[in-house]
Amino acid sequence: MTNLFENNYIDSKSPSAVLDFSKLVHQHIRNNINNKKEIIFFCIGTDRSTGDSLGPLVGYKLAPYISSYENVHLLGTLDDPVHAKNIDVKINYLEMFHENPLIIAIDASLGNIDRIGYINIRKGSIKPGLGVNKVLPEIGDISITGVVNVAGMMEYLVLQNTRLSLVMNMADVIARSINIALFQLKDQITKRGTRSIF
Repeated sequence: MTNLFENNYIDSKSPSAVLDFSKLVHQHIRNNINNKKEIIFFCIGTDRSTGDSLGPLVGYKLAPYISSYENVHLLGTLDDPVHAKNIDVKINYLEMFHENPLIIAIDASLGNIDRIGYINIRKGSIKPGLGVNKVLPEIGDISITGVVNVAGMMEYLVLQNTRLSLVMNMADVIARSINIALFQLKDQITKRGTRSIF
Protein backbone atom coordinates (compact mmCIF):
# COMPACT_ATOMS: atom_id res chain seq x y z
CA MET A 1 0.00 0.00 0.00
CA THR A 2 2.89 2.37 0.62
CA ASN A 3 4.03 2.29 -3.01
CA LEU A 4 0.50 3.00 -4.22
CA PHE A 5 0.24 5.98 -1.87
CA GLU A 6 3.58 7.32 -3.09
CA ASN A 7 2.37 7.02 -6.68
CA ASN A 8 -0.85 8.90 -5.79
CA TYR A 9 -3.04 5.81 -6.35
CA ILE A 10 -5.62 4.77 -3.75
CA ASP A 11 -7.85 1.69 -3.82
CA SER A 12 -11.41 3.05 -3.44
CA LYS A 13 -12.45 -0.24 -1.83
CA SER A 14 -9.93 0.15 1.00
CA PRO A 15 -11.41 0.91 4.47
CA SER A 16 -9.02 3.88 4.70
CA ALA A 17 -9.67 5.17 1.15
CA VAL A 18 -11.32 8.46 2.19
CA LEU A 19 -8.66 9.25 4.79
CA ASP A 20 -5.78 8.36 2.45
CA PHE A 21 -7.19 10.18 -0.57
CA SER A 22 -8.11 13.29 1.41
CA LYS A 23 -4.43 13.58 2.43
CA LEU A 24 -3.39 13.47 -1.23
CA VAL A 25 -6.02 16.05 -2.24
CA HIS A 26 -4.96 18.32 0.63
CA GLN A 27 -1.30 18.03 -0.37
CA HIS A 28 -1.95 18.78 -4.06
CA ILE A 29 -4.19 21.79 -3.39
CA ARG A 30 -1.80 23.21 -0.78
CA ASN A 31 1.17 22.84 -3.16
CA ASN A 32 -0.62 24.51 -6.10
CA ILE A 33 -2.84 27.19 -4.52
CA ASN A 34 -0.26 30.02 -4.47
CA ASN A 35 -1.60 33.24 -6.05
CA LYS A 36 -4.83 31.53 -7.14
CA LYS A 37 -8.07 33.42 -6.47
CA GLU A 38 -10.54 30.53 -6.79
CA ILE A 39 -10.77 26.75 -6.93
CA ILE A 40 -12.85 25.18 -9.70
CA PHE A 41 -13.83 21.51 -9.66
CA PHE A 42 -14.36 20.57 -13.32
CA CYS A 43 -16.18 17.22 -13.40
CA ILE A 44 -16.20 15.60 -16.85
CA GLY A 45 -18.50 12.85 -18.14
CA THR A 46 -22.06 11.95 -19.01
CA ASP A 47 -24.95 10.32 -17.16
CA ARG A 48 -25.81 8.42 -20.38
CA SER A 49 -23.01 5.91 -19.83
CA THR A 50 -22.44 4.15 -16.51
CA GLY A 51 -18.66 4.05 -16.83
CA ASP A 52 -18.45 7.68 -17.95
CA SER A 53 -20.68 8.97 -15.16
CA LEU A 54 -17.93 9.26 -12.53
CA GLY A 55 -17.41 13.00 -13.10
CA PRO A 56 -21.10 14.01 -12.93
CA LEU A 57 -21.64 11.76 -9.90
CA VAL A 58 -18.71 13.40 -8.09
CA GLY A 59 -20.22 16.79 -9.00
CA TYR A 60 -23.63 15.72 -7.68
CA LYS A 61 -22.14 14.47 -4.40
CA LEU A 62 -19.78 17.46 -4.09
CA ALA A 63 -22.41 20.18 -4.66
CA PRO A 64 -23.75 20.31 -1.05
CA TYR A 65 -20.20 20.66 0.33
CA ILE A 66 -19.07 23.35 -2.12
CA SER A 67 -21.73 25.82 -0.96
CA SER A 68 -19.78 26.17 2.32
CA TYR A 69 -16.82 27.82 0.59
CA GLU A 70 -16.96 31.33 -0.86
CA ASN A 71 -14.48 31.03 -3.75
CA VAL A 72 -14.82 27.33 -4.56
CA HIS A 73 -16.96 26.50 -7.59
CA LEU A 74 -18.22 23.42 -9.42
CA LEU A 75 -18.88 22.62 -13.07
CA GLY A 76 -20.29 19.25 -14.12
CA THR A 77 -23.17 17.57 -12.27
CA LEU A 78 -25.87 15.05 -13.15
CA ASP A 79 -28.25 17.92 -13.97
CA ASP A 80 -25.68 19.88 -15.99
CA PRO A 81 -22.86 17.55 -17.10
CA VAL A 82 -19.67 18.56 -18.91
CA HIS A 83 -19.21 16.20 -21.87
CA ALA A 84 -17.70 15.99 -25.36
CA LYS A 85 -20.39 18.16 -26.97
CA ASN A 86 -20.18 21.11 -24.56
CA ILE A 87 -16.68 21.01 -23.07
CA ASP A 88 -15.47 23.87 -25.31
CA VAL A 89 -18.35 26.07 -24.12
CA LYS A 90 -17.63 25.25 -20.46
CA ILE A 91 -13.91 26.02 -20.86
CA ASN A 92 -14.77 29.35 -22.55
CA TYR A 93 -17.09 30.12 -19.62
CA LEU A 94 -14.23 29.48 -17.18
CA GLU A 95 -11.90 31.78 -19.09
CA MET A 96 -14.49 34.57 -19.26
CA PHE A 97 -15.89 34.53 -15.72
CA HIS A 98 -13.14 33.16 -13.46
CA GLU A 99 -9.86 34.96 -12.84
CA ASN A 100 -6.76 32.86 -12.21
CA PRO A 101 -8.49 29.77 -10.76
CA LEU A 102 -6.92 26.53 -9.63
CA ILE A 103 -8.74 24.01 -11.82
CA ILE A 104 -9.12 20.46 -10.53
CA ALA A 105 -10.40 18.21 -13.33
CA ILE A 106 -12.16 14.94 -12.51
CA ASP A 107 -12.89 12.17 -15.03
CA ALA A 108 -13.27 8.42 -15.44
CA SER A 109 -10.53 6.41 -17.09
CA LEU A 110 -9.86 2.92 -18.39
CA GLY A 111 -6.78 0.96 -17.31
CA ASN A 112 -5.28 -2.38 -16.38
CA ILE A 113 -7.60 -4.95 -14.87
CA ASP A 114 -5.67 -4.89 -11.56
CA ARG A 115 -6.25 -1.11 -11.28
CA ILE A 116 -10.05 -1.13 -11.62
CA GLY A 117 -11.47 0.77 -8.64
CA TYR A 118 -8.30 2.78 -8.07
CA ILE A 119 -8.31 6.60 -7.88
CA ASN A 120 -5.35 8.71 -8.94
CA ILE A 121 -4.44 12.36 -8.36
CA ARG A 122 -1.55 14.15 -10.04
CA LYS A 123 -0.38 17.60 -11.04
CA GLY A 124 -1.26 18.42 -14.65
CA SER A 125 -4.20 18.40 -17.02
CA ILE A 126 -6.65 15.71 -18.02
CA LYS A 127 -7.03 14.63 -21.64
CA PRO A 128 -10.75 13.78 -21.72
CA GLY A 129 -11.92 11.28 -24.33
CA LEU A 130 -8.53 9.60 -24.57
CA GLY A 131 -9.93 6.21 -23.55
CA VAL A 132 -12.46 6.26 -26.40
CA ASN A 133 -10.15 7.83 -29.01
CA LYS A 134 -11.72 11.31 -28.95
CA VAL A 135 -9.62 14.45 -29.30
CA LEU A 136 -10.89 16.99 -26.77
CA PRO A 137 -9.19 20.01 -25.15
CA GLU A 138 -7.00 19.37 -22.12
CA ILE A 139 -8.13 20.93 -18.85
CA GLY A 140 -6.90 21.19 -15.28
CA ASP A 141 -3.97 22.17 -13.07
CA ILE A 142 -4.61 19.03 -11.00
CA SER A 143 -6.19 15.82 -12.33
CA ILE A 144 -8.26 13.24 -10.47
CA THR A 145 -9.09 10.07 -12.40
CA GLY A 146 -10.82 6.86 -11.43
CA VAL A 147 -10.19 3.59 -13.26
CA VAL A 148 -13.72 2.30 -13.88
CA ASN A 149 -12.98 -0.57 -16.25
CA VAL A 150 -10.37 -2.27 -18.42
CA ALA A 151 -8.78 -0.61 -21.46
CA GLY A 152 -7.81 -2.22 -24.71
CA MET A 153 -10.80 -2.90 -26.93
CA MET A 154 -14.45 -1.94 -27.52
CA GLU A 155 -14.13 0.99 -25.10
CA TYR A 156 -17.67 2.32 -25.65
CA LEU A 157 -19.16 -1.08 -24.83
CA VAL A 158 -16.87 -1.47 -21.83
CA LEU A 159 -18.01 1.89 -20.44
CA GLN A 160 -21.68 0.99 -21.00
CA ASN A 161 -21.20 -2.26 -19.07
CA THR A 162 -19.40 -0.84 -16.06
CA ARG A 163 -20.98 -1.61 -12.69
CA LEU A 164 -22.84 1.36 -11.23
CA SER A 165 -21.99 0.32 -7.66
CA LEU A 166 -18.28 0.63 -8.42
CA VAL A 167 -18.65 4.11 -9.93
CA MET A 168 -20.93 5.27 -7.09
CA ASN A 169 -18.43 4.12 -4.46
CA MET A 170 -15.54 5.83 -6.24
CA ALA A 171 -17.55 9.06 -6.59
CA ASP A 172 -18.39 8.94 -2.88
CA VAL A 173 -14.74 8.47 -1.89
CA ILE A 174 -13.61 11.36 -4.14
CA ALA A 175 -16.34 13.78 -2.99
CA ARG A 176 -15.86 13.03 0.72
CA SER A 177 -12.07 13.27 0.38
CA ILE A 178 -12.32 16.66 -1.32
CA ASN A 179 -14.65 17.96 1.38
CA ILE A 180 -12.28 16.85 4.16
CA ALA A 181 -9.28 18.39 2.37
CA LEU A 182 -11.08 21.73 1.83
CA PHE A 183 -12.26 21.84 5.44
CA GLN A 184 -8.75 21.19 6.74
CA LEU A 185 -7.22 23.81 4.45
CA LYS A 186 -9.78 26.41 5.50
CA ASP A 187 -9.23 25.60 9.17
CA GLN A 188 -5.43 25.79 8.90
CA ILE A 189 -5.51 29.10 7.03
CA THR A 190 -8.03 30.59 9.50
CA LYS A 191 -5.83 29.61 12.47
CA ARG A 192 -2.82 31.28 10.82
CA GLY A 193 -4.83 34.44 10.21
CA THR A 194 -3.58 34.69 6.63
CA ARG A 195 -5.61 35.76 3.62
CA SER A 196 -7.72 32.90 2.32
CA ILE A 197 -9.63 32.17 -0.88
CA PHE A 198 -12.14 30.34 1.32
